[in-house]
This record gives sequence, structure tokens and C-alpha cells, in this order.
Amino acid sequence: MTNENYDVIVIGGGPSGLMASVSAAEHGARVLLLDKGTKLGRKLAISGGGRCNVTNRADVEEIIKHIPGNGRFMYSPFSVFNNEDIISFFENLGISLKEEDRGRMFPVNDKAITVVRTLLDRIDSLKVNVKTNTEVRDVLYTDEGVRGVELKDGTVISAANVIIAVGGKSVPHTGSTGDGYPWAKKAGHTVTELYPTEVPITCNDKLIKEKTLQGLSLRDIELSVIDPKKKKAIVTHDGDMIFTHFGISGPAALRCSQYVVKAQKKHKGSDIALEVNLFPDKRADEVIDDVEGFVNAEPKKAVKNSLTGWVPERMLTALFELAEVDPQTVQANLSKENTRKLATLAQHFPLSANGTLSIEKAFVTGGGVSVKEVQPKRMESKFKHGLFFCGEVLDLHGYTGGYNITVAFSTGYTAGRAAAMNQWER
Repeated sequence: MTNENYDVIVIGGGPSGLMASVSAAEHGARVLLLDKGTKLGRKLAISGGGRCNVTNRADVEEIIKHIPGNGRFMYSPFSVFNNEDIISFFENLGISLKEEDRGRMFPVNDKAITVVRTLLDRIDSLKVNVKTNTEVRDVLYTDEGVRGVELKDGTVISAANVIIAVGGKSVPHTGSTGDGYPWAKKAGHTVTELYPTEVPITCNDKLIKEKTLQGLSLRDIELSVIDPKKKKAIVTHDGDMIFTHFGISGPAALRCSQYVVKAQKKHKGSDIALEVNLFPDKRADEVIDDVEGFVNAEPKKAVKNSLTGWVPERMLTALFELAEVDPQTVQANLSKENTRKLATLAQHFPLSANGTLSIEKAFVTGGGVSVKEVQPKRMESKFKHGLFFCGEVLDLHGYTGGYNITVAFSTGYTAGRAAAMNQWER
């Protein structure tokens, strides 16, 4: 049965869907927002560790560099609504923002829920009709375009514009369970292979299996993913990391994870070597000098004790083990070769990645609806008039640090505006 008619239907109440609803309504459309969950903005509420990293203040070129999954596509949506527009948008709604390290922008009160509530209040003030606990079974098309949606209970709701903002397959408890891909395929779109990105890496090293380093955090290190054939770094990321019971996590590991996935695919599932550099700002000879300086200052002590403070204690134990150096040796018995080994390992600490956690455990989904089939200035399908995509359902992904949410808000706003304009152009 058909009982309602709207200008724009938005499916999905995550960051991109909320922004699409606001944008479409601000541009004069009658909007219906549908979400299968009980609450809107669930992913937003847990983002940034519950503080909500709303965007990043870097310039556009820098942001695009931090979107390794088809970042260049974002030039057009950013020309409509960019990171500075996102900042103005929230500040105009009364949310004060602050800038933290690496350009990350957070609400001053550190509460993601404030961001969610403010967006919901804006949606409410714009008279967007919201239906939660409402699952869409199908998107309905004509030969040329869109005619509406069919709900799970059989209800058909008409609209000439439908925005698919249902996310990918990561963090499924927030409602992202891959619903959008079949609707995109039905409209003739290509869905590229899905894979986990921004996900913890699993390792099979003895030190990991024995949990020797579990819980140890390293600050301001560099992590490299090594090409199995060329023995050179495919990618290197700086930042913090943490050893877990299964491998490594933390910002540097998350950023490297997609390269582990791709290297494994290319090299038929073989383990991928990783290297941790504990002293990325130092030359090799400087690190050797540091080791000698610590040891020479206390020649009577066991080198393990004289090196206290050089690296974290458990890391030091691991370095001795890998270098096959007796930690009880004193300065007089520590050979130049052993000093060099310890220093080299501190800058090339080896790990062996045998994979990552699953896509459901990832923060972000790699792959999705091909951006080649979407008009970047409008986020509209090249195949069906009135069909729009925004956010993580697309083959677009960035690193953590406010980049994915920037993509979500920018593509959401762009899609909402274009969908609203469609009604005036008909």
C-alpha cells in the first residue's frame, strides 16, 4: 500500500544520513529519514572514543592525502561543503569546537552526545519526518529513475529522490550491515570488493603469542609495512601504537592495516613483515651513541639496568631477547657488535602480520559502491535519476583522525542539496 509521498527519502541515520536530511530540508525539500535501529546517530555517539572527532582542520590537499581510498573524488564534494563548512555548521548551531593534535576537531565539552542531539534538534526544527525501527526492504526504480521505497512490512512510500546512507559493514551493532549494496547493484552499480580498513593487525610472533608485550603502549613511533618481494616499505605511518593479546592496535597500526590486507591478497595470504621504529627522528649513529652513553655512564651495572629509561622496560627485555644479548652483561663485556644490534633493532623492531581482525571489527569499510559511477558534484547515480549515495556505502575511506567523518558530512550535505534541487529542476 502507498500512503505517503515525499520529495526526498534518506535511508540511514548515521553521520552522512543526518547531514543529508538537514541539507535536503534546508534546501526546501519535504524529507523522510528512515532508520532500522531504535536510535539515530549511534555511530556518531561512539566516534572519537565517545568525544566525536567532527572533522579535521588540515587544508583540503592534506585531507585528501589522508583519504587513501579514492580521496581525489572528494575535490568536488569539498567544493560544495568542506571541513571549514562543517566547523561553521556546528558552531552556528551552538557547539564550540577545539583543535587538538594533528588537526582533529572536537566539541569543547568532549561529549559526542552533544553533537548527536544538536543534529537531531536541527532535523526536528526543519520538520524532517523521522521513522526509527523502520527497515527498508527495497528501493524501487523506474527505467530512468527512482520511485520510492518498500518497507519490510510491505508499505510503499513514494519519492522521486532516495539517498542511500546506510554505511558499510564495519561496526555492525550501529546498524551498518551492508544493506545498501544490493540496492546499488539492482540499479546497475558496481560494488567493489569489501575489506576491513582502520582495523587492528594480528601477528604470530613469539613475543605476541606469549603476551610478553600485551598492553604496552608506544608513543610517537613509526610503523612500516614491508613488501615481501622488494623488502622495502610499502607504507610508513607515525603515531602511537599498542601491543594486544593478538597483535597490534592504536592509530599507527590502524592506518597500516589496509596495506597488510592488500599485500596479503597480492602475495597469496603469506605473512607480511612489519617494522617498528622507536626513534623515528634519529639517525642510526645517534641511536648507537645513545646506547653507549647510557651504558658508559654506569659501567658497573648490568646493561639492562643502565639502559633503564632508554625504551620502556618490557620493550628492552624484548630487544635483548631478539639481539641475543645477555641483559646481565656489564659495559666492559658489551661488544660494539651487540651495541649496534640493540640500536638497529630499536629502529627496525620486527613483527610478522598474519592478517587483521574481521571487517565487523574494523572502524571503516574499504570498498563499496564504485565512485566512478557517481556524479561527484551531486553524489547522484549516473544510472538512475534521483538515486544518491553518501558516506561509507561508497568506495571511499580515510584514516582515523576526523577524515572519514569529514567524508560522511561532505558527501551527505552534497547529496541532500542536490536531491532537494532535483524537485525544482523537474
